[in-house]
Amino acid sequence: MKLVVDTNVVISSLLKDSLTRRLITHIDADLYTLRFTQEEIDTHKQELLEKGGFSEVALNILLENILNKLVILGDEVVKSKMKEARELMDTIDWKDTPFIAAALATDADIWSDDKHFEKQRKIKVWKTRDLAKLFCPS
Repeated sequence: MKLVVDTNVVISSLLKDSLTRRLITHIDADLYTLRFTQEEIDTHKQELLEKGGFSEVALNILLENILNKLVILGDEVVKSKMKEARELMDTIDWKDTPFIAAALATDADIWSDDKHFEKQRKIKVWKTRDLAKLFCPS
């Protein structure tokens, strides 16, 4: 399985030891995200420190462990499918268009709990709870 991981999923995995974090660190899948995800984390680092109750060292270690599980896609990969992605997503939520482009470029599904992704019909969208059922059946 190949999944493009939405920024909010990555941030959620940073904020607390949760199912999301366990899935990212243990799932048997190829996980991709955008350079934008890392930029957003850097931009909101102070807020993450406060909300997560981490020291900066602890957050950096956790972030490194999570990012080691993800392939950060270069802008050129995303740009190659932006025209098609815009047609699918721009009228729904233009901020999510690069994730659609990344999924198209890598022939991957999307992992997101954002309802906007479900409004398009070309790329399969996995919610965290659905991945948990698939990878962590009880």
